[in-house]
This record gives sequence, C-alpha cells and structure tokens, in this order.
Amino acid sequence: MKDWTQKQQRFQRDNIPTRLGNIASSLAHIKSFLDDPTNSDLVISIIEESKFFIEWTAPEMDVDQAAELVNIQRLLSRWQRHWSQIWTDSEARNQVAQQAKQASEHILSMSGLLSSTVTP
Repeated sequence: MKDWTQKQQRFQRDNIPTRLGNIASSLAHIKSFLDDPTNSDLVISIIEESKFFIEWTAPEMDVDQAAELVNIQRLLSRWQRHWSQIWTDSEARNQVAQQAKQASEHILSMSGLLSSTVTP
C-alpha cells in the first residue's frame, strides 16, 4: 500500500489551474501508454493516482466544476474495476484511450492554462 500523504501535500501546494493541468497530463499519459501491452500496471497506477488528484482538487472548486471532476473520477473507477477485461480487449482499450483523451482535453480547457498569458 502506497503512502499518499506526502504526495498529497506536494500536490496541494499548487494552485487549482496547475493541479487541473496535472490531472489532464495524467489522463493524456493513460491514453499514450495504452498502446504498449507491457504497460498495464503503469496505466492502472496512473488511474489510481488520477483519482486521488481529483479527490484532492474537487472540494476547492465551484460545484459545477467539482461535479465534472467527480464524473471523471467515476469513469476512472469503472476502468479500474473492469481493468482485466479492458486490457485484454483492444477495442475496449481504444475506447478507454479515446475517453482519456477527451477527459484530458476537457480538464485542460477547464484549467484555463491554455488561455493564460505567459510573461517572460
């Protein structure tokens, strides 16, 4: 069993947009790692971590955005629960990859990081 306390403390030091960016990045990693049959354990680990990231972020957001995050967390839980069937079925893995991509893009958009102005 992994001790998540230190990871939570580090994660929660970041502002909400950065946390959302990290969640989006994790979901993008899920999508990209689904192509390699040796990555099953890695993907399931990222799914677990992403669920915690959402748990640590949603309570600090407005109700509507928090609900969107919780829906994504529920999706991650469904993947986790059915992982052995998903991993052995290429069509199911492709569907998960597509859903992970869509969720990643949605959360990245929600973060506002793409519309932020970068100052040198």
